[in-house]
Amino acid sequence: MENRSGSSTLPAFVSGLAAASIWGGMYVVSKVVLDVIPPFALLASRLVLGFLSLWLVVAFRGGFTLKTGQFWKCVGVGSVGYAVSLGFQFVGTRLSTAATGALVTSATPALVLPFAALLLKERVTGRELVAIAIASVGVIAVVGIGSADLSSTRLAGNLYLCVAAVTWALYSVLVRRIARGIDVLQASAVMLLGGLPTSLAIGAGEIATRGCGTITFGIVAGVLFLGIVCTAVAMFLWNYAFARLEASSASLTFFAQPLVGAALGWLLLGERFSPRFLIGGALIILGVLVVSVKRR
Repeated sequence: MENRSGSSTLPAFVSGLAAASIWGGMYVVSKVVLDVIPPFALLASRLVLGFLSLWLVVAFRGGFTLKTGQFWKCVGVGSVGYAVSLGFQFVGTRLSTAATGALVTSATPALVLPFAALLLKERVTGRELVAIAIASVGVIAVVGIGSADLSSTRLAGNLYLCVAAVTWALYSVLVRRIARGIDVLQASAVMLLGGLPTSLAIGAGEIATRGCGTITFGIVAGVLFLGIVCTAVAMFLWNYAFARLEASSASLTFFAQPLVGAALGWLLLGERFSPRFLIGGALIILGVLVVSVKRR
């Protein structure tokens, strides 16, 4: 697997797969921790831990060298991914299920395509348009629009997750747009700052009005896992993949996420799969596989 310059793209592809696999487990951990800590308070904790972890590595390597313009571009892109997308993701996961959260947001590979065409001028083929349509039908099947109770908490959570999927696709394409020519590790750390103002403000309000549940060792371990592994490590790996690969190719690595998330949701949380869930999941997977067929 090589890019046009002849250098191997395998490390970038493996990085994307690793990040997606980590996030598959993230939905299960988030579901447990969110029963104790409010969504945006948890998001703020996650971003702070992630930034501090990456900052230590950057400091060890000699410190930040980003120019002022690069810094603020990274902050802006981070606000899309971490203030908007992750906020909706945490709220949606709390109202829905871990498996549904992993599956609905797995439409990201298809959703990346229109953003890549618009912002990066990457060519979208007829095959890719078919993939978008198939995956979209799959998401609708999983969400349950048209057959579910519109007042149900589960449906509201699924709709939040759809917003998270769309905005994460936008974030991923923006990463590729600004990350070329700058240090990905430094950019990843600064991007996390973009989500802090919103998450800290809303999180403080949540703590003041709702408080937190009982903080056990398991909850602390879950927060550390979400902040260090799912944020510092996985975000860097994801950004690295999008900085080194075309957006349409890098997005395919997200396919590992629903498999890991659904499997762990069934294994650890006892979540069951309805026929609609399985059909929708199969359509999303089919859509991603259609995109994955290389252009000849």
